[in-house]
Amino acid sequence: MTQPLLADTITRLPDARGAVLVTGSHGGIYAAYLAARAEIRAVIFNDAGIGLEEAGVAGLSWLENLGIAAAAVDHATARIGNAAEMMKQGRISRANRLATACGVEPGQDCATAAALLEKAKAVAATVAPMSEARRVLEGTHCRLMLIDSAALVKPEDAGHFVITGSHGALFGDDPMNALKVDALLAVFNDAGLGPEEVGASRLPALQGRGIAGVTVAASSARIGDALSAWRSGQISRANPAARALGAKEGLPLRDLVEKVAGVASDAEED
Repeated sequence: MTQPLLADTITRLPDARGAVLVTGSHGGIYAAYLAARAEIRAVIFNDAGIGLEEAGVAGLSWLENLGIAAAAVDHATARIGNAAEMMKQGRISRANRLATACGVEPGQDCATAAALLEKAKAVAATVAPMSEARRVLEGTHCRLMLIDSAALVKPEDAGHFVITGSHGALFGDDPMNALKVDALLAVFNDAGLGPEEVGASRLPALQGRGIAGVTVAASSARIGDALSAWRSGQISRANPAARALGAKEGLPLRDLVEKVAGVASDAEED
């Protein structure tokens, strides 16, 4: 039996053509786009707590429309960003119709689901180019960088507010993996927090670097959507540096942004 390809993040894939991919990434639309572009046979994501408007699994139906089987593991059963743990103990929470046709169903263990997905038909899908949004708002004190994926953070984002749509789980032990630059404040989606509150595990690493960091609740903002985090996100966790700026659990993120960065919630995007 062919072993599935494991990848903690879908933004750093080896050659995945024809493989059944198990990734620690959330199952949002952009992650689904990256999976399709990699020409995978089928894919299993982490459901990231499902979240607002079911953004954590929105990519499953998107892939179904391309003829690609896809499923997601319950975030409460395996840590997001950890594909090996998903394979070891993850349980399926959602599956699209093509995955269901292969025998995948809710409650099934991830390893069994991955084996069943070997039966999925390999599809060479034509995928139109898609780029994640980067928006810049000018504040009176600093810029507000709205970036749908932390993978797209640039050196020039240092010293500003960086709001990402990415989950807040730290990859590996390197604190530099928490964020590429030293931002004034970094924001992530908590992906439902999950086991050991892994969805907020970037925050201590950021604290160690002297960077304020918060997560917004997955139930309050669409994962993978920085604009949603800014407009409707409710802070769920904050490190001490962020608390020193006025962050606290339950506070609307836009209130903190307006206070510290000087960017109003109705500001126009550049």
